[in-house]
Amino acid sequence: MPAIDKWPSTKISPEDLLGMAREAARRAYVPYSRYHVGAAMLFEDGSVVQSCNVENASYGITICAERAGVVIMVSQGKRNPLAIAVTGSHEDRDDYLKIECPPCGACRQALMEFNTNMLVVLASKDGAKVYELKKLLPHSFSLDPD
Repeated sequence: MPAIDKWPSTKISPEDLLGMAREAARRAYVPYSRYHVGAAMLFEDGSVVQSCNVENASYGITICAERAGVVIMVSQGKRNPLAIAVTGSHEDRDDYLKIECPPCGACRQALMEFNTNMLVVLASKDGAKVYELKKLLPHSFSLDPD
């Protein structure tokens, strides 16, 4: 696992959060790509928001799991997620939901809006890997001059 100062929860481990993301990925609506992605966002109160990708025949309106999670989070009045686990894979792979599936650039930017210090948990063949979002998206766009 890449070095991080401190995991923000004593009750939910990075592996637990990945498990919740895998559960969400199994609910994905992906009739075209068959590429299931799930996300699970952890909040300070210990709550978790799960989400998955939802495809559409008009690919441009397909929504990624991470941005679906942002929509759910905001609609529930939540802000400032501490961590997000993301997992995904094509359903025909032997290592289904156990390979690294980092958020796309658009999702990284959307997540940066809510917590630049958020931790990102990704699956790997060696277990959970934890990254800092701001290191995954250096020089992100912001209206804040700092």
